Amino acid sequence: MANDNQSPIPQMPLAVVLFTLAYLLPAIAAAVWTQNSEFVFYSVVMVILALLVIVVHRNCVLSPPVLWGLSLWGLAHMVGGLVPIPASWPSNGPVRVVYSWWLIPNCLKYDQVVHAFGFGVTTFVCWQGLAAVVRSISPRHQLQPTFGVLVLCMAASTGFGALNEVIEFTATLLLPNTNVGGYVNTGWDLVSNLVGAACAACSIRWRK
Repeated sequence: MANDNQSPIPQMPLAVVLFTLAYLLPAIAAAVWTQNSEFVFYSVVMVILALLVIVVHRNCVLSPPVLWGLSLWGLAHMVGGLVPIPASWPSNGPVRVVYSWWLIPNCLKYDQVVHAFGFGVTTFVCWQGLAAVVRSISPRHQLQPTFGVLVLCMAASTGFGALNEVIEFTATLLLPNTNVGGYVNTGWDLVSNLVGAACAACSIRWRK
């Protein structure tokens, strides 16, 4: 017999699902149509990540702002890799797309902003996931944003950022031409991840 007190399985907000599909499906089609093998690869990764977000949400119940943040991160990624930039815009790298755009010449790239934003959102995911684990163990206990807990969330987020670099490295091994960049680019990606994670951790602390 089913337990009448069992909580219903949380569903993804329909607006977030429709918004994500509205850019993801055309982006996949564009990558296939233009034979952009790099972004066909990334599109497959995006689909896998979207499914993982659904699984995490069903178990941890991520807040709507975090779900929207994840979806907007995906949009920023698709735009960054597929949308070309005018010849007059400063860029870095062999492929003139938004990801290569210098927002501040030789100082700040679009790519770095997306990394900081994305892994800031990931820090919130780690925080809410950890809070859900604590609630499952002790329903009356609320996780507090102590220094140690926030450092743990930052470490988890930047760990996912390092995994992202592993995925990009895999792309360079599997595909003949990519816009991943070299060692310096990877280093700045990791710095951007850390900055985003630290800002998110401070936000969690201040909100509490």
